[in-house]
Amino acid sequence: MGKSRKDIDALEYHSQGKPGKIEVVPTKPYSTQRDLSLAYSPGVAIPCLEIAENPEDVYKYTAKGNLVAVISNGTAVLGLGNIGPLAGKPVMEGKGLLFKIFADIDVFDIEVDATDIDLFVNTVKAIAPTFGGINLEDIKSPECFEIERRLKEELNIPLMHDDQHGTAIISSAAMLNAIEIAGKKIGEIRLVVSGAGAAAISCSKLYIALGVKQENIVMVDSDGVIRADRTNLSETKIQFATKRDLHTLSDALKNADFFLGLSKGGLLSKNMVKSMAKNPIVFALANPDPEISYKDAMVARKDIIMATGRSDYPNQVNNVLGFPYIFRGALDVRATCINEEMKLAAVRAIASLAKEAVPEEVNQAYSEKNIVFGKDFIIPKPIDPRLITTISPAVAKAAIDSGVAQHIITDWEAYREQLSVRLGLDNKLLKNITQRAKRSPKKVVFAEADNYKTLKAAQIVHDEGIALPILLGKVKKIEEIAKEFNLDISELTIIDPRSSKEQARKTKYAQLLFEKRKRRGVTLMEARDMIRSRNYFGSAMVEFGDADALISGLTRNYINTIKPALQVIGIEDDARKIAGMYILITKQGPFFLADTTINVNPTAQDIVDITLLTSKIIQRFKITPRIALLSYSNFGSSEEEDAIKMRDAAKILHEKHPDIIVDGDIQANFALNKELRDEIFPFSELARKNTNTLIFPNLASGNIAYKLLQEMAGFETIGPILMGMKKPVHILQLGSSVREIVNMVTIAVADVQSRK
Repeated sequence: MGKSRKDIDALEYHSQGKPGKIEVVPTKPYSTQRDLSLAYSPGVAIPCLEIAENPEDVYKYTAKGNLVAVISNGTAVLGLGNIGPLAGKPVMEGKGLLFKIFADIDVFDIEVDATDIDLFVNTVKAIAPTFGGINLEDIKSPECFEIERRLKEELNIPLMHDDQHGTAIISSAAMLNAIEIAGKKIGEIRLVVSGAGAAAISCSKLYIALGVKQENIVMVDSDGVIRADRTNLSETKIQFATKRDLHTLSDALKNADFFLGLSKGGLLSKNMVKSMAKNPIVFALANPDPEISYKDAMVARKDIIMATGRSDYPNQVNNVLGFPYIFRGALDVRATCINEEMKLAAVRAIASLAKEAVPEEVNQAYSEKNIVFGKDFIIPKPIDPRLITTISPAVAKAAIDSGVAQHIITDWEAYREQLSVRLGLDNKLLKNITQRAKRSPKKVVFAEADNYKTLKAAQIVHDEGIALPILLGKVKKIEEIAKEFNLDISELTIIDPRSSKEQARKTKYAQLLFEKRKRRGVTLMEARDMIRSRNYFGSAMVEFGDADALISGLTRNYINTIKPALQVIGIEDDARKIAGMYILITKQGPFFLADTTINVNPTAQDIVDITLLTSKIIQRFKITPRIALLSYSNFGSSEEEDAIKMRDAAKILHEKHPDIIVDGDIQANFALNKELRDEIFPFSELARKNTNTLIFPNLASGNIAYKLLQEMAGFETIGPILMGMKKPVHILQLGSSVREIVNMVTIAVADVQSRK
């Protein structure tokens, strides 16, 4: 059987560029001979001797304190089963990626070729000195219980088998809130657990620790209800054997309050749900297909509280809500283990966070006016930026209070600030915009659809639910390219502006272009010829409302691409200029650079207009712009033309727009280095603020700067974002990658939404 399009996408994702998903990056300078002599011989001997004298200094001089091992033998990988250590490696790398992006924890993934418990345990023990913590992953039951038990007893670093405890912690938080909303008492609820693997056992144990009565739990495996009279039950199953005369899942669910599914899709019928008690709680967590579909569950009961493991329905029980932040808190106090107190602290922190007012950026990401605690929101969203500053301190405090911490935190506010700085905003801006776009995808015209990159990007944004692509070009050629590269465009709209089938539309569009340009030397005949061009045709589609946004410029000169849009659509009524802005995605958060594409040598008033346009767009992203007007001078240190105009622009902005945080003229290093700026120029409007927006004095400096940063620093860029157009038009950078095109489409959809 041939590979599907999504299969190929996954293979390309993992293989393109550097194979895999993670790498090791030096954290110290290494460019000079002195650097190398300090990093290795002879300088490295000094910290070695310090550690030999005082082993605790290993946390001071090495990366151990922020390094976690993700260890597996590949015997229970995702839904793939026993595929072995090598085949499981992509999953372990993926887990490492999640640790890094959500909690800034470094990871080595370790795949151990050992199914024997003794061999596996001894292997992990032997390499444990390398790490500050160990995350066991994808080890089959029942061996995983014994492996974790022995390693916890014999090691003195944080250790957790996430398949067991991750799901238990997150689902426990959701359970506490669901019980509260349902008006039930935890000591009285009757729980049915479908599945008897590591996650099911661990969930049940944690629920008991929270107050569920063990005698009220009925567990069901592939052979039916686990009853005391069944033979050959494992030790882990025996403790959950019931003496009640129940045999099937259907029997167990009658009048039950709570169903926990950790088994496989399709096991739970609508009739079973109907047989449950009032206000039933159903956690159908099998992936990718839950035990009952969300739609069927909603049809079965209007009073149901439902959670799944999927992101496309409310209440996603996702382990990423837990393990990065639990390990972060444990590492930061050098806990000797992850104990029950720390797990329960994580549960309560997650549960309580769902009851707090949701940040506006999360509302925006999900296109909601106000997400509030209730049946459809019993657990925080994975993109909530407060997770790290809520869960990690709770876990760290529990470690201290329970006596397993070797480092004591006393200033908790400073610790929370440290967590925020450590993580940075990274690519949360793009994540939030993507989530927002998916809530209400818009029609986007791709003017250069006869290009593989464009088609690939169109397929991605369609499959991801970000946009509704309209492809412009010759139908046959587009279909041939799609076939060559195994792209499925069967659901996409294709329009050939030169086809006679589009005559009525072309006539309408040409008349529009003629009316707009008849006093600028364009005849009706010329307008009819011009509208056959895809950029003119696409612009007219947007102007008439036949599409919401236009994307073009991948293979054409920037000026020639923007000209049709200006002639057909024009600039905003209150705009005097158009300008281009790039977003750089960095560890410190997003940086906004303008003008990088349009205005060659702007005047002081032009700089004011560009700054106002840029500020307006940034605020649409729910970010407060803090703007530096760049120059080669600082606050009047030069009387040359470029410095004077930036200084004059700052003066105009201060007088006429005092609400905008802006200052200049200022050199780039002072703009970006808050400590240096505050020391030398404490009077600046930017004092004690982190600059996030850079306005350049001319096109040359702006264009050169962003391209240098893109190539040399390796920052991901989004842009250029065209600012000042009456309707959303975005011109791609010549030769943009597929990812860059997808990012621009995402921005375009968000642009449409914010205007509406």
